[in-house]
Amino acid sequence: QVQLVESGGGLVQAGGSLRLSCAASGRTFSSYAMGWFRQAPGKEREFVSAIGRSGSSTDYADSVKGRFTISRDNAKNTVYLQMNSLKPEDTAVYYCAASRGVYSSTYCPRAIWQYDYWGQGTQVTVSS
Repeated sequence: QVQLVESGGGLVQAGGSLRLSCAASGRTFSSYAMGWFRQAPGKEREFVSAIGRSGSSTDYADSVKGRFTISRDNAKNTVYLQMNSLKPEDTAVYYCAASRGVYSSTYCPRAIWQYDYWGQGTQVTVSS
């Protein structure tokens, strides 16, 4: 069992930055691929970014590519999402997720069903 706790959300003006953190419990953090998803009001949850177990591979949704950066610190059991040049359309609840699949260490899952554990989410609001 893995418990995930997100932090770092808040209100920011367009063009600003935020850094989300997701702290995981347990001693097997490095065996999970990690991902960030978001859900805006009235919309489905969507993929934002993922990082492989080793941390050497990453993947991004086209809408955030070049603006967001995912990283992980396996020694601290934490995954981060640095969000720059934020836009009002980035407003959503952001969720951290862990995938324990049998994928290679460089695989970055994109689908919701590929993730086994989810955090409670952190609100990000970008004002125009």
